[in-house]
Amino acid sequence: MHKYQARISWSRGGAPFLDNRYSRAHEWLFDGGASVPASSSPSLVPEPMSVAAHVDPEEALIASTSSCHMLWFLSLAAKRGFIVERYLDDADGVMEKNDAGRMAITRITLRPQVAFAGERRPSTVELSELHRDAHERCFIANSLKSEIVVQAA
Repeated sequence: MHKYQARISWSRGGAPFLDNRYSRAHEWLFDGGASVPASSSPSLVPEPMSVAAHVDPEEALIASTSSCHMLWFLSLAAKRGFIVERYLDDADGVMEKNDAGRMAITRITLRPQVAFAGERRPSTVELSELHRDAHERCFIANSLKSEIVVQAA
């Protein structure tokens, strides 16, 4: 078993609250010392209550899904003797009503583009297997109900 922690910190700062126009800006603090400015999405709560420059929970979910897939992909590629030079993913997610009528991230699409170095390069089949295996091992993907699609280039 592994346990992960994050501290989420928000303060009203004396601003009015009951009018529902309070700032949604807050901070994510992680055990390794990283601090991430966070906010609600401006597409859900308009500015100035949201801060567009901060990370919102929905973006973080997409990024963590992509990151998890990438980390497994890199590990599997190394074990199979392929040298990965670069990995780029323009991932996105769709939020809509799910089958229960609740708003949810219902689909996450990963679009990994991988550049390899060295003599040994994966075939199209091997590349597909690497992505399939990475997806199957990704802890985040295994934790979500949303459909996760990998459209590898």
